[in-house]
Amino acid sequence: MKNILTVFLLIFYSAVSAQDMKKMKMPDNESTKQSRVIYTCPMHPEIQSNKLGNCPKCGMKLVVQKVKAAKPKPGAKEKKTAPSKKEGMENMKMPDKKQDSDESAQKVTYTCPMHPEIHAPKPGNCPKCGMKLVPEKAKAAPTKHDEMQMPMKDAPKDGMENMEGMQMGDNSATMENIKKAKSNLGPIKTIAFTQPPRTVRYDLYIADTTVTFGKKTKRAIAVNGQIPMPTLTFTQGDTALIYVHNKLDEETSLHWHGLFLPNKMDGVPFLTQMPIKPHSTYIYKFPIVQHGTHWYHSHSELQEQIGMYGAFIMNKRKEWDIPTVPVVLSEWTDMKPEEVHRSLKNANDWFAIKKGTTQSYAEAIRTGHFKTKVANEWKRMNAMDVSDVYYDTFLINGKNQNEQPQFKAGDKVRLRIANGGASDYFWLTYSGGKITVVATDGNDVEPVEVDRLIIAVSETYDVVVTIPENKSYEFLVTPEDRTKSASLWLGKGEKVPAQKLPKLKYFAGMKMMNDMMDMNGNMIEMEGMKMQNQVMDMNTVMYPEVTGEETPKKENKKAAMPGMQMSNEKNMAGMDMTAESPDIVTLNYNMLRDPKKTTLPSGPWKELKFDLTGNMNRYVWTLDNKTVSESDKILIKKGENVRIILFNNSMMRHPMHLHGHDFRVVNGQGEYAPMKNIIDIMPMERDTLEFAASEPGGDWFFHCHILYHMMSGMGRVFSYENSPPNPEIPNPKLAQRKLFSDDREFHPMARVGIESNGSDGEIMLANTRYRFTTEWRVGFQSHHGYENESHFGRYLGRNQWLFPYVGWDFRKRTVDPMEKNIFGQSTAPGDNLFGQGNTKNFRQVFHLGVQYTLPMLIVADASVDHKGNVRFQLMREDVPISKRLRFQFMVNTDKEYMAGFRYIVTKYFGLSTHYDSDMGYGAGLTLNY
Repeated sequence: MKNILTVFLLIFYSAVSAQDMKKMKMPDNESTKQSRVIYTCPMHPEIQSNKLGNCPKCGMKLVVQKVKAAKPKPGAKEKKTAPSKKEGMENMKMPDKKQDSDESAQKVTYTCPMHPEIHAPKPGNCPKCGMKLVPEKAKAAPTKHDEMQMPMKDAPKDGMENMEGMQMGDNSATMENIKKAKSNLGPIKTIAFTQPPRTVRYDLYIADTTVTFGKKTKRAIAVNGQIPMPTLTFTQGDTALIYVHNKLDEETSLHWHGLFLPNKMDGVPFLTQMPIKPHSTYIYKFPIVQHGTHWYHSHSELQEQIGMYGAFIMNKRKEWDIPTVPVVLSEWTDMKPEEVHRSLKNANDWFAIKKGTTQSYAEAIRTGHFKTKVANEWKRMNAMDVSDVYYDTFLINGKNQNEQPQFKAGDKVRLRIANGGASDYFWLTYSGGKITVVATDGNDVEPVEVDRLIIAVSETYDVVVTIPENKSYEFLVTPEDRTKSASLWLGKGEKVPAQKLPKLKYFAGMKMMNDMMDMNGNMIEMEGMKMQNQVMDMNTVMYPEVTGEETPKKENKKAAMPGMQMSNEKNMAGMDMTAESPDIVTLNYNMLRDPKKTTLPSGPWKELKFDLTGNMNRYVWTLDNKTVSESDKILIKKGENVRIILFNNSMMRHPMHLHGHDFRVVNGQGEYAPMKNIIDIMPMERDTLEFAASEPGGDWFFHCHILYHMMSGMGRVFSYENSPPNPEIPNPKLAQRKLFSDDREFHPMARVGIESNGSDGEIMLANTRYRFTTEWRVGFQSHHGYENESHFGRYLGRNQWLFPYVGWDFRKRTVDPMEKNIFGQSTAPGDNLFGQGNTKNFRQVFHLGVQYTLPMLIVADASVDHKGNVRFQLMREDVPISKRLRFQFMVNTDKEYMAGFRYIVTKYFGLSTHYDSDMGYGAGLTLNY
């Protein structure tokens, strides 16, 4: 990810080198001759080059490699000769502590990355959190540039600058950006609301409707006849009085995202209130105690996906006098959201086919990525993806092309942007110049200028853009998978389009994913690489605008860089991890600084750590491998401060949202860390949040805001100790069962093959942990008979590769002993490979077994029936040969085997052919559900 940090680090590196050279009293021409800058890849440190470029392995931008001090070989004698030119350069580096120098006398102290108030004279572990202590950075003597730095009293308390190996630098670059942004923004007049605080009433009528956002007319939910829902506007100090009239034939609810309000008004069904019954009215009433851009949405089932989202604006008593446009981003699918969820649960790859992101073997061979594909499946991973769902269109305030022609040259426009999408992140770019970020999640930040930013699901940003001329400038909204886009046109006249974001390089992402994940499905935290706060976007390798267009394999060989040396891939200590070049400035959380101090009040601390975990194959999303229904409430006390440390041990981004509270994002800005209620945590990141438990009581939801992740169970409930009973929940046990039912829901799947030799298929019911499957094979010739085999079991482990089960097997047929298959083998019963009598003609047994997913996604199945017969089987379905062609095979110790192909025509229909050792060859069609 390209950002301003790269510029600063390169300047900082040059400045330090220059100072060291002065200390050495070397002539400028001498130093120029002797210095040799080496560039390397952040993910592949064995790649070394003497010039800038891209990594030939993954395509990432090469960065300056930190020079390591040469270590003498054991037993080697030191030469007393004068230093050579090369040694002279080495002497400019930080001396070894064994060397006799002034620096060696300096006392080394150690501190904790998370608790910088901890100081120790020797290495060890932090007494507060147990983290490994790291050397404290020496404070440089004041320079002319110190005006750019924060005063010592405002030094960061999060200790992020102490992270071993990760050169965070100071805040000079951020402060320079803020200074420039403020200057360009100029003075903005304010307008005071003279009207005293009042009660503002809205009546919201929720009703079914139909829309044609995509290619078909489909059911949606409208509020007051519109999608998105009406923008609700208040002024700080007002009281909100909202009558919700449910005209639906189903239950509903409304959650006021990011608002501080009484717990019973938070709008989470079965947690803070019972759902609003069909054809009834419910009243929400709460004080407006904050300001900023927020939004509201249904928290019932999947209603948010089909229209129940809208802007919620709270103005300050003295607000900017500047043109303002509320902007609600969303997506639309012609598929019912329940079918979307079911398809995700059943590992259906129809969405990848629609998006053109299947990454099949044919595509891998054509682009020179065959080894990458094999390595990917060897680690038991499916194709790379950055978003889950294929959407038919994307909307800005309910339109794909939204025009705001009222602005003229020189106007500054404030866009209050809320991502009301169910599962999509959006890139935001503007054809009229820089984007100035002034607030996030309703909280002001010091203005910063960027070329683009990505807005997470449910996140909000306030940005200011300028209309340069009397033309119409495009504010372009592009989903993370870059399949389509939506546009907001600002101004009137000739259209000035923004540059479209090119298609992602998925195989480059797949290769990166292979390097980041071990054989156990865990993200590899490489030595010295501390990822946090969006500073290092691992998906940068997929961005052609950053790493260049994908080149054929032959060209890569020609572009191989001279001087490549192999080194330990995991040894990344001391590397500058900023992958982006300075020409595209992308917002990250380290650039956000609150205008006022955000330190929490004094009080006891409670620290919690969670790993964000998931399984893409079965679409299970968890915290510490537990869903909401599998975990207890987390008890907190009013008056204590809560620190949450999150590590994303999955390959997906997760927007984690805390209800009813804002938290500090610990980001190196010290006492001025930004306040948010959503944090986008990228793969392999470890981020830290802190919030004050200031509410009088109640249960508050903490969850991933990707709708289908939340419904799969990715969340927890924070509960204040000794909270009084919630009058909105008259039956807490019933409410809890209903709350837990979301991630316990069983999803059906069916596949029916009808071919010339017979019919085979399966029906499956599965939820987060359990699965019931029944399979059948019926021959169209009487002597082939029929068979049925059923299993019921539970998946074990985070990756769910292990599946023990119980089941039964029933089969009956009559086969001519003289009949032979295409290999000349008899199809009549005989001994299996274990020497046991085969019971192909008639079998009626119960069995116990276990399935285990092997590398290459091959499922090994071992079972024993109640008569002592043992069977071992290897099988795999849906091997992606091409974009739509799939291969399957099976072989077992009963000397049965099968192989076949299926061509996917539509989501529910395909053409198929296969050979079965018992029923022979057949061709026909396959129906899927």
